[in-house]
Amino acid sequence: MSRLRKPDYEPVKRSRAAGSIDAVASMPRPGLPTSNAKRRPTSNMAERAGKENASQPGTTKITSLAKGHGLTYVALFLFTVVLYARPAEFYPSPLTASIALVIGLFTLVIFVPSQLAVDGRMTARPKEINLVLLFCLSGLLSIPLALSPAEAWHTFGDTFIRCVVIFIVIVNVVRSEMRLKGLLLLTLVVSMWLSLGALNDYRLNLTTVEGYRVGGRGTGIFGNSNDMALFLVTSVPIAVAFFLGARGPLKKILFGACAALMMAAIVVTYSRGGFMGLIVVLAFIGWKIGRRQRLTIAVCGFILLAGFMIFAPGNYSRRLASIFVPSLDPVGSSDMRREILYRSIWTAVRHPLFGIGMGNFHNVSIRELVSHNAFTQVAAEMGMGALICYLMFIITPLRRLGQVARETFATRTHSSYYYLSIGLQASLLGYLVSSFFASVAYLWYVYYLVGYAVCLRRLYESETGREVVLVKEQARRQRAGNARRDEPSSGLVGIETVS
Repeated sequence: MSRLRKPDYEPVKRSRAAGSIDAVASMPRPGLPTSNAKRRPTSNMAERAGKENASQPGTTKITSLAKGHGLTYVALFLFTVVLYARPAEFYPSPLTASIALVIGLFTLVIFVPSQLAVDGRMTARPKEINLVLLFCLSGLLSIPLALSPAEAWHTFGDTFIRCVVIFIVIVNVVRSEMRLKGLLLLTLVVSMWLSLGALNDYRLNLTTVEGYRVGGRGTGIFGNSNDMALFLVTSVPIAVAFFLGARGPLKKILFGACAALMMAAIVVTYSRGGFMGLIVVLAFIGWKIGRRQRLTIAVCGFILLAGFMIFAPGNYSRRLASIFVPSLDPVGSSDMRREILYRSIWTAVRHPLFGIGMGNFHNVSIRELVSHNAFTQVAAEMGMGALICYLMFIITPLRRLGQVARETFATRTHSSYYYLSIGLQASLLGYLVSSFFASVAYLWYVYYLVGYAVCLRRLYESETGREVVLVKEQARRQRAGNARRDEPSSGLVGIETVS
């Protein structure tokens, strides 16, 4: 006679946690009206839109950012002020010589215990931090095989590693909209100072570069007219974002004047990379903001550009034309940069793994000049893997900010994220274009921009309670989840027939 053999393990029972799912499902959703709960008003419509989609497949619930890092933020703000103002260059003394280093170390000393107390770990781990750590590792690996290991180590340990550390601090410390806007407003104040100085120099005919271009400020990150123009190009979209998001006429006038002054300062630097970056920035903002009048905006933009080229100061039009016709450049810099670009590409092809070492390109360049291109700079000195990390470091926040802008478009009049996300997107695009003409991969510009972009996204995620996921990534996660649910169970209940 046959009988069933009892399995040698307990069958899966409905757990208490599983039983609580029904209770959670029956609870009123936050922000939605029910018969027993009053609707909670909110001034930010992004929160409501995010919570409506929080239950979609492929999304991850995000907890709110914990308060903390108040003192660390103050130290970070002071460090940024010193970084931009550079008092040691204008007021040289033993006290100002090391003030930036002292404040930076003080910021780091405060940050470590505060971060452990707030989050219980050394740092948050968004994708951008993982990428910058991989980029940093590529720099370390390039040192032993460098043409001059001493120069490679000096480049790595001087400004580059400080940029990485401050980027990590920014991502973890900027935990409120007020803190983020404080740093952005500081950027605009510095940009105004640079713009007014450049316009005043042009008015006084203090054109110290090639006899017709205004120079930068000091000898640091704004000492070169092209680098100063790059910084202004990335600051213009921030001013435009504040202008579009401002509600009072006084604020609109202030931010509009700020943007206009910066654009005028970019012109008097005669920076070709700055001009191309500015055109891309303005075109992107116009395309995103004027969704229903794109043809009108395109026509008006073309007319304004043509008028500007006709009435541009001095030989500005001729200098821009030298981008395509190098013989029009009176000093021959266009021809020289083209030759250096070719050589940097050839160097990257010959040394694809770890490059020739950070800061070593001048050893194989023409007249010991740098590459004047951030992308070939990375590829030639650190290898192709580092170039991939560098590009992904910039493109990842650019794409995710686009997702934030799409999610807040319908509520843009009430959301503080829509215009800022578009502004920071435009800043990153401006950097991508302008840095094609400058060796700035190891300098501060992009690390602050990406830091701001990551902070804005984390604030949005904290408010909506879910992770910002791209459409393709969400579909991939959903397919992976469905595949896991469809997999057959690995445990089988055996049925044995016994005579």
